[in-house]
Amino acid sequence: MRLADRTDGFTARTSLEVLVKARELEARGLRVVHFEVGEPDFDTAPHVVEALEASLRAGETHYASPFGLPELRAAIAADVTRRLGIPFSPEETVVTHGGKPILLFTLLTCVNPGDEVLVPDPGYPIYATLVRFLGGVPVSYTFAERDGCRLDTASLAARVGPRTRLLIVNSPHNPTGAVHTDAELGALADVALRHDLWVLSDEMYARILYDGRRHRSIASIPGMRERTVVMDGFSKTFAMTGWRLGYGLAPAPLIARFGLLMTHTTTCVSVFVQRGGIAALERSDAPVRAMVAEFAKRRAKMLEGFGRIAGVRCAAPEGAFYLFPDLSALGLTSQEAYERLLDAGVAVVPGTSFGARGEGRVRVSFATSLENIEEGLARFARVAASAAGTR
Repeated sequence: MRLADRTDGFTARTSLEVLVKARELEARGLRVVHFEVGEPDFDTAPHVVEALEASLRAGETHYASPFGLPELRAAIAADVTRRLGIPFSPEETVVTHGGKPILLFTLLTCVNPGDEVLVPDPGYPIYATLVRFLGGVPVSYTFAERDGCRLDTASLAARVGPRTRLLIVNSPHNPTGAVHTDAELGALADVALRHDLWVLSDEMYARILYDGRRHRSIASIPGMRERTVVMDGFSKTFAMTGWRLGYGLAPAPLIARFGLLMTHTTTCVSVFVQRGGIAALERSDAPVRAMVAEFAKRRAKMLEGFGRIAGVRCAAPEGAFYLFPDLSALGLTSQEAYERLLDAGVAVVPGTSFGARGEGRVRVSFATSLENIEEGLARFARVAASAAGTR
């Protein structure tokens, strides 16, 4: 049977695809250290689970508003207003099945076929994939390695053309863990304002920060709130990846269109899942702080370990739970490094999955135990030594 060709571009090797291959190796008896999946290895807080259970027992198993429960929208607006210092109302929020629908809805409402979208390179691969899927043209803007992966602001404006409609911003950044400085956010905002662009700000890792850093949203810059869609969710912050609960904040006219798209696609997010989200936002941030403190220990262990491996350079991530080590001195491409490491029982994601600028790198998640990190680093060191010895 003939198939449509619009999904032909869905070819990037994602962390979930790597996970499937790693599981196949495990089924054959190999122990695999999982550095590939961007998923906290913590359980969802008990009070959040209890809220879901109570909702089910109360019979909340029916349709809800496509925009989300009013109570959850109000809780999201209040939380974001408090954290970002930007006033948002419930009417400027929408609740979705994870964060990806916010990216999809933004592209559907702001970008026509043939329009261009500025995407970070390296960057989350779904950005470019969905732009192409909808007939848009992804145009990469790059990071320059300088005390870590910093935005190349000098070349950013040169990437804007007459068909550019949207700028995608991600901070804390996946895969590098970089957090945009005020100067970088200002440069991004300046491009958006001068060229009248919409902005999608992916802030999924906004609460996972290290060394006393504080998150700042590009929407807080004067003139930007009116043109920015903030994408966030519960997956990373509250260890709720499988709950598939995300949200977006944007000007009310845009949110109205997002609600229509929810109506005509997935209808609504399950009420009992939303009750869990309310519980997560209304209780203390103590579980989040404890999780981030543990991530900080794991980050330190990873950086110490990579620092001892000859031929590997690795900048310290400022947020999220990823490292993006450079293995090019070992003479390995990203794909070669990924394959050798997987053969050795270490699952990582090839750097080129995140764009051309990821060549020579792999993404490593430290959302796993210190014991797994120690074992994974030992295997990583053996692969590096073997590669260096065969050059």
